[in-house]
Amino acid sequence: MLTADRFTGIFKALDASPWNAATGRGGKRQAGIRRGVATPLYTPEERRRRDATPWTLVQGILAPVQFLVFLVSLGLVLNYLTTGEGYVAATISIIAKTAILYLIMVTGSIWEKVVFGRWLFAPAFFWEDVFSMLVLALHTAYLLVLVLGIGDGRGQMMLALAAYAAYVVNAAQFLMKLRAARREETGWRGGDAGQMT
Repeated sequence: MLTADRFTGIFKALDASPWNAATGRGGKRQAGIRRGVATPLYTPEERRRRDATPWTLVQGILAPVQFLVFLVSLGLVLNYLTTGEGYVAATISIIAKTAILYLIMVTGSIWEKVVFGRWLFAPAFFWEDVFSMLVLALHTAYLLVLVLGIGDGRGQMMLALAAYAAYVVNAAQFLMKLRAARREETGWRGGDAGQMT
């Protein structure tokens, strides 16, 4: 059975960094995951790094930009599928959406390295990253089909819609994680305030 522990074990084995403890990958967090104990999304040090890095702002800007491009592109794709018109505009919009996806994936990996000490598959964002790989694969498959001239315009647009459906699920994952982080921070600040009084 494919579990987060097995994936984490595979990627841990591939990661040759000898500084596991310094990058937040050892000890209590991993033990908490194995025992099924709820662990905070960010340790205090990870939260500090998250708030200090400019990559957090980059992600905060790129995510809504990508969503806006997605909405425009989705409209153009659906227009083409219903009317047969506007293939070029729809194609350009899908390429633009894919380019932004690549950009957000690269900058997101940098953000994850700065905050969690790993390029991808940090325990806090493990399943989001796994699903991001599917989203990336589907968008890349669209580009390959387009460049190689495989299938007709309708088939290409259907592949783009599959990529977009995966993107919506992945975006929902990240929004839920962001919401959880905000709830956690509110509780954390409230807990601090309670301790100070």
